Amino acid sequence: MDNRSKHIPSPKKLLYDRIAQQGPVSKLDLLNIFSLTKSTMNRLLEEMTKEGLVIESGFGESSGGRRPILYQINPSYGYILGLEVSRVYSSLGLFDMQMNPKSIVHWRMDQTFTPEKFLDYVVHQVRVFLRDHQLEARQIIGMGIGAVGPLDRKKGLILQPLHFPATGWNNLPICQLIEERTGIRSVLDNGANTALLGERWAINGASIQHMLYVHVGAGLRFAMMSHEGIVYGTMDMEDAMGQMIIQTDGPRLNNEGNYGALEAFVSVKALEQRARTVVSLGSDQILNRYKVKAEKINYDVLVQAFRDGDPDATEIFIQAAGHLGIGLANAINLFHPETIILGGALIHSHESFFRTAVDVAKKNIYRYSEYLPHFSLGTLKEEAVVTGAAIIVRNHMVL
Repeated sequence: MDNRSKHIPSPKKLLYDRIAQQGPVSKLDLLNIFSLTKSTMNRLLEEMTKEGLVIESGFGESSGGRRPILYQINPSYGYILGLEVSRVYSSLGLFDMQMNPKSIVHWRMDQTFTPEKFLDYVVHQVRVFLRDHQLEARQIIGMGIGAVGPLDRKKGLILQPLHFPATGWNNLPICQLIEERTGIRSVLDNGANTALLGERWAINGASIQHMLYVHVGAGLRFAMMSHEGIVYGTMDMEDAMGQMIIQTDGPRLNNEGNYGALEAFVSVKALEQRARTVVSLGSDQILNRYKVKAEKINYDVLVQAFRDGDPDATEIFIQAAGHLGIGLANAINLFHPETIILGGALIHSHESFFRTAVDVAKKNIYRYSEYLPHFSLGTLKEEAVVTGAAIIVRNHMVL
């Protein structure tokens, strides 16, 4: 299923989506939104109520006559699975139709998590969810997958992801494999897009037209939303921000990508490499305090050193935050979104990392005095990807 298809939704689907988005809503409110006659609206609401798509949820405020009946989508019409495929942590969530999480599990990805083991684990967790919530497989509407790119969304393929700890992930038909193993229809998008959809849903009700989401971890992942819709390019854009050049003829990360690209300064691998360079130049504070050898310095050690106030680790992280701020300013200057949400391991390493990146970004935003964007750590955080993945399935229901 191509989540960029030009399929024109039916009036019933448009009505369902509006009720899902707005929450309890009256017939009059819906008539003010849609160019439908009162009889057509009555017919559609009756059909949707009979089919179990929507339910009556009480009465609204009276404007002089009888109090109007309010409608909302039926949370138990069906259930949706959201799956995150990531380099460090992956997740699986079960949601009702109102996106209330029923169960969510997270697990650490390591060199043993080949696609075969990953699929075995997902299938097992799906069975656990069904058992725990006394559901049958036919009640599952579908599974949305938010994965590390690059992707071919139309074909449901994970193409050539970088920095995966296990082998076998290149050109992986993830949707086909999920459907074969579970019988559940699946749809694929990159994790940055689904995270942005999830975070936008979490702040539903706010008047936000343009948003930017940036995830900073093993790599840099980003997504853009304009006029409430995800912005798609000809190619999968998830890793594009990481390849933004911020220093001409600068370093490359693992001899891949652009020279001087942002990911060579701001990513888990970049920070680990920087720490090993510092140690090789004679600074052994981290080695002595945390009892590690130079080649064993990893991100977990660096984060602990940063939080403990180690000067070398602090300098490494704050320099990276400054570079991220420049990258953020460049991205923000392209289309001036109202809200910028930041997530990922580096963002959550310490409050000073987030604060430094935001401060540097603000100083380099064009027309900042006239334009004041809101920077946020998000509401859903580590559950944003699976929530947004589930929303994709609901958005593509055919009614």
